[in-house]
Amino acid sequence: MSQTTSTQIQLAARPQGWPTHDDFRTATVEYGDLRPGEVRVQNAYISVDPYMRGRMNDVKSYTPPFALGETMTGGAIGRVIESAAEQLPVGTLVQHDLGWRDIAQADASAFRAVPELPGVPLSVRLGILGMTGMTGYVGLTAVAGMREGDTVFVSGAAGAVGTAAGQIARLLGAKRVIGSAGSAEKVALLTEKYGYDAAFNYKDAPVREQLAEIAPEGIDVFFDNVGGDHLEAALDVMNDGGRIALCGAIAGYNTTEKPAGPDNMANIITRALTLRGFTLGRYVQLAPEFQEKMAAWFAAGEIAYDETIVDGIDHAVDAFLDMMRGANTGKMLVRIADLES
Repeated sequence: MSQTTSTQIQLAARPQGWPTHDDFRTATVEYGDLRPGEVRVQNAYISVDPYMRGRMNDVKSYTPPFALGETMTGGAIGRVIESAAEQLPVGTLVQHDLGWRDIAQADASAFRAVPELPGVPLSVRLGILGMTGMTGYVGLTAVAGMREGDTVFVSGAAGAVGTAAGQIARLLGAKRVIGSAGSAEKVALLTEKYGYDAAFNYKDAPVREQLAEIAPEGIDVFFDNVGGDHLEAALDVMNDGGRIALCGAIAGYNTTEKPAGPDNMANIITRALTLRGFTLGRYVQLAPEFQEKMAAWFAAGEIAYDETIVDGIDHAVDAFLDMMRGANTGKMLVRIADLES
């Protein structure tokens, strides 16, 4: 009989400003015997992501908020350890969205079997080969309509989505790829490992000044993970007909006052700019296209990636808070168990 006790992290209170450990609680859940059609899964990794901060607020959004007293949901990958479902036998590698728990038990429909990729760590399925990589791809292609020869700027470029977006832009034929990050080490990483043509530390001087200096020929596509001063800076230097994909606005996720809006919104009119916000759920139909392209790039050794891994379900909140403060390089993950084949 496989493990029947699950350790889970639940949302205990809605954060005001920056989340703290007091906003979460650890719960122990006892699972009963499997019902027909159910499976029990040992998680290998769970994902912590910036979008989760928005779902902690009780406001209308693209998806319902996390429920108080309920286990945090989100991407995870693991293996079936007990099964009452023919289609998912014991040992099957699966991904799911049941989130912050070491053991998951549910109907087989809650899990997606994924193929084994020899030599590829399981963690990569939650990062560059998964949702974060696809976010970069969708934002550049379907949302911003990036074309060969475009100059592309990515804010928050050393995060999971940013490192993906910059590389994908280069592989799709960008003329120049520019990124911002929050430390000298991350800036060096962008140009030395991720193929960015230029990068700057947004803490060194006003973003507006640095971007204007580094992009004298202007920007055609802006992939925005930050918002705030980065969006304002980009609006200054966008070329006529420029396109902005609004992926995230982490600069404002934990503020308690309303930030001032950009003072240069008129540029949207005079330069015929397009700003489109997006969430990945509206573009699931592009998954096969992304997976085909990314698998080929990855197999050819054209994709670099970084991961910041925290061990143990008990440290999921630490990982989330560190990620919100920019302590991660690349994808932030919590390792639950070593299940590599």
